[in-house]
Amino acid sequence: MATVSEVLRRPLGHFAERSLAGFAVVAGTGVGFGILLMLVRFHWEPLYRADHETAAWFNELVSSYDGLVTVLQAVSSLGGRPIMMWLVTIAVVGLLIRRQGRLAFYLIVTGVGALMLDPSLKALVGRLRPVVDIPVASAPGNSFPSGHALGSIVAYGALLLVFLPAMQRRWRRPAIGIFVAVVLAVGVTRVALGVHYVSDVLAGWLLGLAWLGVTAYAFRLWRRERGRPARPLGEGLEPEAGREIAPAPAEEHVLPHPRAAVAEVLTGWVLVFGALYAFGMLVSYYVDGSFVDTLDHRVPEWFAAHRSDLLNDVSYWASKAGDTHAILLVSLVFCPLALAFWRRWRPVLFLALTMFGELTLFLASARAVDRPRPEVPHLDGPLPTASFPSGHIAATMCLWAAIALLVMPRTDRWWRWLTVVAAVVMPLAVAASRMYRGMHHPSDFAGAMLLTIAWIGVLWLVLRPNEELRADDGRRADTGSQEEATDPTSPERTTPQRPAELDQLDDELARAARSD
Repeated sequence: MATVSEVLRRPLGHFAERSLAGFAVVAGTGVGFGILLMLVRFHWEPLYRADHETAAWFNELVSSYDGLVTVLQAVSSLGGRPIMMWLVTIAVVGLLIRRQGRLAFYLIVTGVGALMLDPSLKALVGRLRPVVDIPVASAPGNSFPSGHALGSIVAYGALLLVFLPAMQRRWRRPAIGIFVAVVLAVGVTRVALGVHYVSDVLAGWLLGLAWLGVTAYAFRLWRRERGRPARPLGEGLEPEAGREIAPAPAEEHVLPHPRAAVAEVLTGWVLVFGALYAFGMLVSYYVDGSFVDTLDHRVPEWFAAHRSDLLNDVSYWASKAGDTHAILLVSLVFCPLALAFWRRWRPVLFLALTMFGELTLFLASARAVDRPRPEVPHLDGPLPTASFPSGHIAATMCLWAAIALLVMPRTDRWWRWLTVVAAVVMPLAVAASRMYRGMHHPSDFAGAMLLTIAWIGVLWLVLRPNEELRADDGRRADTGSQEEATDPTSPERTTPQRPAELDQLDDELARAARSD
C-alpha cells in the first residue's frame, strides 16, 4: 500500500512533469522564432530565395481568378483585428457577466500582449512586403512577422483554452481541429494574397504559440499557488467553471418539436412572401391616379426640393443606421450578451431567424416585384436591388422590434423602455432618410412594415421566444399553492372541511339513535 507521503507526492510530480513539458514547448517555439528572426534580419540567401519564389508562384496561381481572390480575402479576414477584437471583447464581457473575472483577465492580458508584440517587432525588423507582378491585395505596414498569423493563433487559442471546459468531451477534439484549420487557412491566405512571405507566417505562428504558452503556463501556476489541482491542458484553463461558462446549461432542448417548427417557419415564409408580392405588385403597377400613386410621387419630389448640405449629411448617417454593416454589428453584439444574461438559445434563435428571414424576404420580393426607384436624383447612386420593399427600413424595424419583444418581459428596469423607443424612432429615422435621398417611395415603407409585422408574427407564434418566462411563472404559482396548502396557519387550514360522506353518515347514525 502506498504511504500518505507518496499519495501526496503524485499530484506534485505530475504537475512538475507537465510544467517541464510545457516549458520545453514554450522555450522551443521561442528559440525557433529567434532563429527565424536572425535569418530574416541578415538576409540568409536560401530563405530569401524560397520566400520570393513562393510569393511569385502563388501570385501566378491566384491572380487570374477574381472569385478565388474574393474567397481568400474572406478567409484572411478571420485573422484580422476587427473580427478577433470583436470575439475577444464579447467573450470578456460574457465572462464578466458570468462572474468569471480571472478568465476575462487572462483573455485581456493575452490579447493586449499580442497587440503589442506585432507592431513592435515589425518596426524592429523593418522588412518590406512582397512585390509581385500582379498585385491582388494590399496591407499597410511592414511584413515580418505576420500579424494575422500571430493574432489568429493567440486569439482563437486563448478562446479555445477558456471555453473548452464548457464543451462536451466528444466535441473537444473537433473544436481543436477547427482551431488548427482556421489558423492554417489564415496563414496560407496571407501568402497567397501576396502580402506576406512564408517566413512571415511561420514567425507569426511561432511567436503566437510561444506567447500563448507563456500566458497559459502563468495561469496554471496561479492556480497551483491558490491550492487548485493541476489539470491537463486538454480540459481547459479552468475546468471547474465549465457549467458557468456554458452558453445554456439548463436548456435541454431549444425547441420541443424542431421538425414541426421548421415546417411551420417555411410555410410562414411562403405566406409572407405571397402577401409581399401581392401588395408590391398592387402599389407598383395597379394604382395609377389614386391617392397612393400621388403620395408615392409627391413625397420624394418634396424631399428632393428641400435638400441642403446639412440635411444630406444627416440623412447619410441616418441611412447608414439601417445598412447591412450596422444591422449586423448590433446583432452580433446583442446575441452573445443575451446568451450570457439569459442562458437560453431560443431568444438568440428568434433574433437570428428574424434577420435571416427579413433578408431573404426582401431579396426575393424585390426581385419578383422589380419596382423602379423614384424619379428624382438619387443621392446613393445606382443600387443592385429594386425599390420595393425597403431593405434598410425592414431590417431596422425587424431588428429593434425583435429586441424590444425580448427585453421588455425580462426586466422591470427603466431602461427597457429604451428598446421600445428605438423600435419606433430608428425605423422612422431610416425611412425619412431613405425617402429624402430619393431611394424609396412611401409605399416601400409600407411594404417594409408589412414584412416586419407578418414575419415577426410568424416567428413569435412558432418559436415562442419567451416561453421559459411563462414556465417559470407557472412553477412559482404551483409552488406557492402547494406551500399555502401545507401551511398550518393559512385560513383554509384553521377551518378544515368535512367531506360530504361524513356528514351523511352522521345524519344516518342520529336517525338510528332516535328510532332506538
